[in-house]
Amino acid sequence: MTAIAFADYAAQQEARQTIADNIVKYTYSLIEALKHNYIQYSIRGHQKFLNDPETKEYHQRKIDELKNGEHSIDYVIEGGKKYHKVIFVDGGGSRSVHCFIDKKTGEIYKPSTWRSPAKGVRYDLRLIKDREWLFENADWSGGYLYAR
Repeated sequence: MTAIAFADYAAQQEARQTIADNIVKYTYSLIEALKHNYIQYSIRGHQKFLNDPETKEYHQRKIDELKNGEHSIDYVIEGGKKYHKVIFVDGGGSRSVHCFIDKKTGEIYKPSTWRSPAKGVRYDLRLIKDREWLFENADWSGGYLYAR
């Protein structure tokens, strides 16, 4: 292997690592967008009951908690060989796969089973247009994965 070929390899390796690091960063940003969507969804649900004098105090308290970032759901990332698995954890501790994200390409897949994604790329975190759309429109329950 010549010095030029090795230099090319090293440069490509650095670029691949930068892409992989960005995919992790974008995955965490997607999780924050999903949590934000959940909070907004929950607030709208409680606001429907603010006119009921019997439950108004309870619903107002829940709205205030949500606005302070207090909620019972979470998303975690489990790394696999090829994919980051984004897992939804509800208030009772139940877990379900939200989506799979390819570690090398940033392509997002809806889940087929607990262990594998469905065929067909839904979004690509490397594409600015897809990323911006996701951060604005992705919903906490995963409906956006079925729209394409």
